[in-house]
Amino acid sequence: MKKGIPIAVLFSILHSAVCVLHSSGSDFQPALPGYEFEFPRDHGSHDQYRTEWWYFTGNLRTEKGQRFGFEVTFFRVGVTPPDVPPDSRWDLRNLALAHFAITDVTRGRFRYYEKLNRASPFTASAAHDVLDVFNEGWRVAMTNDGGWRLVASSGNDRLDLILRSRKPPAIHGENGVSVKGEGIGDASHYYSMTRLDATGAIDGQRCRGNAWMDHEFGSSKLRENQQGWDWFSVQLDNDSELMLYQIRRKDGTLDPASSGSLITSDGGVIHIRHDQMRIEPLGRWRSPASGGTYPMGWHVSIPSFGVRLLIDPLLRNQELITSGSTQVTYWEGAVDVSGSFGNVAVSGAGYVEMTGYAP
Repeated sequence: MKKGIPIAVLFSILHSAVCVLHSSGSDFQPALPGYEFEFPRDHGSHDQYRTEWWYFTGNLRTEKGQRFGFEVTFFRVGVTPPDVPPDSRWDLRNLALAHFAITDVTRGRFRYYEKLNRASPFTASAAHDVLDVFNEGWRVAMTNDGGWRLVASSGNDRLDLILRSRKPPAIHGENGVSVKGEGIGDASHYYSMTRLDATGAIDGQRCRGNAWMDHEFGSSKLRENQQGWDWFSVQLDNDSELMLYQIRRKDGTLDPASSGSLITSDGGVIHIRHDQMRIEPLGRWRSPASGGTYPMGWHVSIPSFGVRLLIDPLLRNQELITSGSTQVTYWEGAVDVSGSFGNVAVSGAGYVEMTGYAP
């Protein structure tokens, strides 16, 4: 949290933004079919949409063999649409929030940190035509040679990575939109960098591994009958990847808007419909901190592609209670993956996110 800004003031700002986000008179642009992605432009910020995030996760090993998972997330929440003329230079246009988490697998520990700021050139911001996002000292930006540098530090945790993509952006959904509901605009524009080679340092130790970046922007929110979602990113040793999400309704059923993508070894993207995938929880874990009960371990299958996977969390407690920023309690954690793809044995690693299981 930025020093010198009273937390009560920040929460007041956040409360005002939440009221705006849930009002029906928003002039933010909806995510509609036909969007044409263009890079590197679309790595940047899209202030015409209400919400946006850049999500970095990954699995790392140090030179000594220690294993870590990490999450660094930057959020932008639009408060005033960009086409509304400012009343003064102090108008609140965007909120900037961020999360940083470390899964220390070797020691069996999980730690997380959070930030909340008004967006400004001095506190937190994002460029509009290239990847360059920061919130105080946490930042991801393009390097001179075309890679990305990701840095974050809080407490005793330090992350400093160079990320280089082995594949082009994977565009999710169909016709430029990833559908999240039945209504017009109940969608987002969503792509991932699914195979990022990561080298650098974590907590003072040299490391390398694989990372994943999700970038999503839109103006919708969960419908009244939707409870939350389960999201999976999987990187397999046959150089393919999977992104799957299922949206849960309050009555316990799955929303037909659930879907996913299979990314082939050469970077091709195959859309996965909700009726093509099966995700079965294998156990449960109750958080002693929030009281929420989460699925813990999954069997994932996509029969039409011969995919059968077992997804196993590296730690059970990878829960974030973000009362100082997004005010959302969710589980986001590193996982191991094993199984078969087209009757060939595969293994890999990934990340899972679950929302809506805790108050």
